[in-house]
Amino acid sequence: MLSTLTSKGQVTIPQALRQRLGLVPGQAVEFAISDDATCITLRPTPSVRQLPQQGFGMVKVSGPHVPADWDAASLLKP
Repeated sequence: MLSTLTSKGQVTIPQALRQRLGLVPGQAVEFAISDDATCITLRPTPSVRQLPQQGFGMVKVSGPHVPADWDAASLLKP
């Protein structure tokens, strides 16, 4: 499979390769190069938004947002 490098340094990954790797638009990929610079490895990786420990976008909020430093215990009366 061949692809051409653009003036911006971009390369289109051929469709057959994207399908085989399960790549989708917005998917993060990792590049690695061999020690002798004869081989480049492309591997799909989860993007920051896809990492479960980030929690970004996992909960949809329809009401007003609560500040991260808000403490529910502050509502309790002694």
